[in-house]
Amino acid sequence: MDQFKAMQIFKAVADCKSFTQAAILLDLPKPSVSNAVQAIEQQLGVRLLQRTTRKVSLTEEGSIYLERCTALLNELDDVNALFLRDGRQPGGTLRVELPERLAQRVVIPALPAFLSAYPDIQLRLTSSDRYADLVGEGIDCAVRAGTLRDSSLIARRLGHMTQINTGSRAYLDRYGRPRTLDDLKQHFAVNFFSSQTGRDLDWEYLAPDGSVRTLGMRSMVSVSGSSAYVESCLAGMGLIQSPALDLAPQLASGELEEVLPDWRPAPLPLSIVYSHNRHLSARVRVFVDWLSDVLSQQTVSK
Repeated sequence: MDQFKAMQIFKAVADCKSFTQAAILLDLPKPSVSNAVQAIEQQLGVRLLQRTTRKVSLTEEGSIYLERCTALLNELDDVNALFLRDGRQPGGTLRVELPERLAQRVVIPALPAFLSAYPDIQLRLTSSDRYADLVGEGIDCAVRAGTLRDSSLIARRLGHMTQINTGSRAYLDRYGRPRTLDDLKQHFAVNFFSSQTGRDLDWEYLAPDGSVRTLGMRSMVSVSGSSAYVESCLAGMGLIQSPALDLAPQLASGELEEVLPDWRPAPLPLSIVYSHNRHLSARVRVFVDWLSDVLSQQTVSK
């Protein structure tokens, strides 16, 4: 069997954690999948997968081999995508990571138009609030909110999202509506803690001189995900600071109310990033251009 094909089969088994599911995904007989993985193990002289009746897991050698396989297969896709002839559209697998709320509220509802325009692209979308290892996890590009800290990545700024301070109607009826920063001493915040450091992030606001200031807030609950952050606010557990775009339906219905409009946090930068050691393939370029247009239509300022 072609070695690249065998690598694709091994990667599918590792991703699915199942020979059966990989066979279904690849539309291959299960014995063909098993034989391909066994052939790689025999060639390398190491065991790549631990097999039990209930699950399949990677060995230490398997994890290393998967990382290298992913890089090679991605590079092969990129090389093939460089040479589009006879008007052919970009194709291949596009691996994208997006912030959870942005994916739910903006990108996923708009995706049918993108996939209709580029039917040869297969999208693998991860939506979470963690920062993935783009190279190690084989991700083509990711949208990052906030200040970028990883200088090893190439970034393209997509724009800024307006952020506001909000509370649920039930919470504000109980604790009152803050009018000044000093009023926040009597209030609770839903704290957001960094998945990287574990530290609660402070309440932020823009001072009259344009500088960003912070202050600590009392809290009944701390969360690490954007959906949990909004839901905790809706449940009346405290005030939050969030992009206005994320909260549009709840603000329109009156479930949430903006407070302290003169003391908003700074606009949140949005960037799309990719590894410096990967060619920006045609499928990534068209996705980045499309995403930039979508965000500009959703009140994301440049």
